[in-house]
Amino acid sequence: MIDRNSQIHSSVAKYYSQKLRDHGATAKGVDWKDQQGQYLRFAQLAKLITDSGISQKPVSIADFGCGYGAFLGYMRRNFPEGTRYEFLGIDLSEDMIEACRTQWSEDTDARFLVGHEPDIETDFAIASGIFNVSLETTEDEWLAYILNTLQTMSRFARKGFAFNCLTSYSDEDKKAKHLYYADPCYFFDYCKRNFSRNVTLLHDYNLYEFTILVRKL
Repeated sequence: MIDRNSQIHSSVAKYYSQKLRDHGATAKGVDWKDQQGQYLRFAQLAKLITDSGISQKPVSIADFGCGYGAFLGYMRRNFPEGTRYEFLGIDLSEDMIEACRTQWSEDTDARFLVGHEPDIETDFAIASGIFNVSLETTEDEWLAYILNTLQTMSRFARKGFAFNCLTSYSDEDKKAKHLYYADPCYFFDYCKRNFSRNVTLLHDYNLYEFTILVRKL
């Protein structure tokens, strides 16, 4: 497997490994303010999956940048009772994956992998927060990295994928230099033109970000 973004992946892995060491397996450990905001983001991403009738049939999900497995915790609390799932968590940080394997050791339907792409196809793929921390990467390089990752998500997700980004509509005085603020209109158009006719842009949940859902079927 050739990693064309190895330098970016290495920098991001180091950043989040340090966050985990500083704050542990908490929302702050993956660079979110608190669990309330984290779960509000998950609720947007989850619409891709829960709107597909998951209570009637098993569903497989790949979580790109799974961190310590917080989305799996969200699923177990908020998905319909009796939901049958296969969960694959992928993260660049070995420390994060070790935290997942420790926290979710008894979940036989969950598996965790160090890396930047899955080793199997799944029904759905989600990515929360992985496009925010650009560090010293230029905007052009980071945009190319995002698009490359979306192509990967689409390639491995049979039914659709979802992701979020910080929004370029954020107040200027609240923007940080090490973060990337994306144009939601650009990404909506890109997803419509490249992945599916069925694309949803969510930008109405009172955070400085947006979520895009791409439904293939």
